[in-house]
Amino acid sequence: MNVSELLRRKGSEVTVVDPDATIAAAAALLVSQRIGALVVTDDAGGIAGIISERDIVRSIVELGGAGLDARVSEVMTAPVQTCDRGDLVEGLMSVMTERRIRHLPVERDGRLEGIISIGDVVKHRVEELEDERRHLTDYIQTGR
Repeated sequence: MNVSELLRRKGSEVTVVDPDATIAAAAALLVSQRIGALVVTDDAGGIAGIISERDIVRSIVELGGAGLDARVSEVMTAPVQTCDRGDLVEGLMSVMTERRIRHLPVERDGRLEGIISIGDVVKHRVEELEDERRHLTDYIQTGR
């Protein structure tokens, strides 16, 4: 399965944040949306960075309470590892594992088109394994 099909199933909505927003505002957005990362977009709608729960925790540890008043642009991860609609989900698993990241924005011609999380990838893999189990069970039971 490729990213395009995965986005078709899950949707392409992405919660974004402005680079000038505070870390406190970004954290509140993560909580309200029940997500783990926000894509930081520039004025043209391009991907400027990504900020995750991990980035926020790091800023608070490094800056103390003042970390909540820092700007997203000061804490975000940039440049961002992205993926394309044609990429295979299996390849995303490798990228996420090797780079120790949990979110991959989907980018096309410099524009944000969606986001794939490690949860999306795991859900897809579990569904694949469940289908395989069903096929094997049918084969064993029916002989065909």
